[in-house]
Amino acid sequence: MRHVHIHVTGIVQGVGMRPFVYREAMAHGICGWVLNAGDGVHIEAHALADALDAFVAALSEHAPAAARVEYVEVADLAANGWDAVNEEGFRIVASQDQTAHTTLVSPDIATCDDCLRELFDPADRRYHYPFINCTNCGPRFTIIRSLPYDRAATSMNCFPMCPECAAEYADPLDRRFHAQPDACFDCGPHITWREAGEDAASPAVGTTRETSDAIIDRCVELLACGSIVAIKGLGGFHLACDASNEQAVAELRRRKRRSNKPLAVMARDLADAERLCHVNDVERGLLAGSIRPIVLLRRRAVCESGGSPNALALAPSVAHDLPELGVMLPYTPLQHLLLAAAVARGMHALVMTSGNLSEEPIETDDDLAWEHLVAVGIADALLGNDRAILSRYDDSVVRVVDGTVMPVRRARGYAPQPLPLPALDGAPSCVLACGPQQKATIALTREGTNGEATCFVSQHIGDVENGGTFDAWNAARTRLEDLFDLAPAALACDVHPSYLSSQWAREQARKCNLPLVEVQHHHAHIASVMAEAIAAGQLTTDARVLGIAFDGTGAGTDGTIWGGEFLVASLGDFERAAHLRTWALPGGAASVRDARRNAFALLSELGLLEHPGAERLLGGLDEQTRSVTATMIERGINSPRTSSMGRLFDAAAAILGICGQATYEGEPAIELEAAAWRALGSESICPAGNMASFSVTESSRPDDCHVLNSRPLFEALLEGIGAGVPAGRLALDFHVAVARASARIANEICAREGLDTVVLSGGVFMNRLLLQLLTRELNSMGLTVLIPHSVPVNDGCIAYGQAAIARAHLAQIASQ
Repeated sequence: MRHVHIHVTGIVQGVGMRPFVYREAMAHGICGWVLNAGDGVHIEAHALADALDAFVAALSEHAPAAARVEYVEVADLAANGWDAVNEEGFRIVASQDQTAHTTLVSPDIATCDDCLRELFDPADRRYHYPFINCTNCGPRFTIIRSLPYDRAATSMNCFPMCPECAAEYADPLDRRFHAQPDACFDCGPHITWREAGEDAASPAVGTTRETSDAIIDRCVELLACGSIVAIKGLGGFHLACDASNEQAVAELRRRKRRSNKPLAVMARDLADAERLCHVNDVERGLLAGSIRPIVLLRRRAVCESGGSPNALALAPSVAHDLPELGVMLPYTPLQHLLLAAAVARGMHALVMTSGNLSEEPIETDDDLAWEHLVAVGIADALLGNDRAILSRYDDSVVRVVDGTVMPVRRARGYAPQPLPLPALDGAPSCVLACGPQQKATIALTREGTNGEATCFVSQHIGDVENGGTFDAWNAARTRLEDLFDLAPAALACDVHPSYLSSQWAREQARKCNLPLVEVQHHHAHIASVMAEAIAAGQLTTDARVLGIAFDGTGAGTDGTIWGGEFLVASLGDFERAAHLRTWALPGGAASVRDARRNAFALLSELGLLEHPGAERLLGGLDEQTRSVTATMIERGINSPRTSSMGRLFDAAAAILGICGQATYEGEPAIELEAAAWRALGSESICPAGNMASFSVTESSRPDDCHVLNSRPLFEALLEGIGAGVPAGRLALDFHVAVARASARIANEICAREGLDTVVLSGGVFMNRLLLQLLTRELNSMGLTVLIPHSVPVNDGCIAYGQAAIARAHLAQIASQ
């Protein structure tokens, strides 16, 4: 007989781990107990050696699907180090909170197939119950208050279980054994309903199946009539309307102040998703999996297949003429019920966009959602519930590029699963990386006892440019610190002097006497990919790479705005090897919003304003605007200089007449890519392209970087306009020219520096066409290309990169 203590770590809470351990113990003849603690799952086991070995192996080999077992540590108990009573049978004992909070909690999990069958089974006692769940699905991180993960530590603590639910909860053979959100109509949360103009203090409550169904029917009735409804989800509210009703979609845009930015839709099932878009096997797995993010898919024209009657038509303004559409499938029981009822009324897709005013945090509280969404006239009704959301989470967004899944927005279902970091001697116990200003996240590191290190990257927070989003940023920070017992021993932030998060970090470092590492924005972009690759064994810890960082804005070390950068980088340092030639941005942010001003300034500095091809651009600007802009450039009045590739794409879109003003971030460049895809016609065909690109001004000093002059590229663009070449064709040629020139320059730098790996990061690489073209060009030159897989290529990766750089920098100091 052998007597051992087993410690299981990883994502082992909120995934049915204890019931699984119990069943495996019964199957292998193990006696003892299992419990949850702040640092994982603990087991005391007594059995014959062979049975014990088989049991330990099963803990990782057969763990629940949502679990992620990282370590199984087995230690023999000292003689008389156990109670004899534990040698009889196996039991689950009460959780303990006496250990460090180092365990991991599962993100929320989409409704499983078993619960879905019960949801639509008239004979089941949970038939049409909007909160059905089990150990394999349901809310997790959005309802947890503290560790260990038990009902008392969640927002379900105010819902005592009825006898039937309690019996399931206590039955080791039941699917709901220790399912913390377990509930039913008799004892659990209920949906609520309020319509504009009614008494907000007296909502209808779905306490029975009949009243709950009536609320859902009324909601769908309003949606079918063109109304807009605020609907509470797992991590916040959505604003919903009929995706085929142009009047409803246009009204939603007007009320939400979101004129052009594409909207996501929710379809009932894969079949309807495939009537909207082309879906490959990888995308199909994402849509129907346990996370169910929004997946950006290639749209299917209604007229395809000879005008098939099965193709679904959407309102034109859902995504305008963009080639991609964001699609998700239901992931909560309520959403399944709503979509089933909607389909019965002929609505096969609903717009489901974040429940907030543009640029504000998503609403999570029912009363505040009523105040901010219904009372002010954005939504016509509110479908809420009485289960509190404890963590704000938007829907995650992903896309598949050349078979690889790339996050666009990392939130529900993915965060806060920790990401690996390179093992470093002397790294501080915890680094708090405060992230960027746009697409903000925060990151907290933890040094493990086995030499490993992890990084908790928060969910997408938004643009930290006002009090509301800064409050959300602070809430996400304190939530991670408190839940996982993380006490920052050092801080990292962006070098930008005005970012709210950077200002907070500087003040906090001063007040708490903590080390502060200020990180250059584009180095953080490259380091985020490097850290991921080092942890995966693709790079060594001391590796040097060529990083191509293309984005819209990032404070440079020379006082200019960077964004078209070629950096020779290691994890701890970088050198600028090449960059776009700078030009003035008159009005700064005003030129970002009005790409015509940006284009005017660029052509002015390139000496191309007099070119006949510039007539259309000049004709779109009134004389006063041209005069004021020219004066600002000449005198350097509020005209920061930039080397931004994002602004270069915006300028091309404005010059071609494709998009002159941005109503949302990156709109001109996004429309430029859409025009190029339409000209290309097929994703599998690589265009020939013969447009001139960049000339390179080489420095006379070997330690200075090269400057890429875009005059030949824009001169060719203007020549094409003058020759009557269609704008879409010129947009395509522009993409090809940028990709080929960038690859050629990268190859030259790599040859000179002895490098064989190129890292791509930055928001410009959200452009699927440019990313594919540049990757293929670099691969054809024999260079290895690395792109991010765990974090977005946009600024959603910055906090992770800051954390990696700060650890490397501080570890190097500690070793000296």
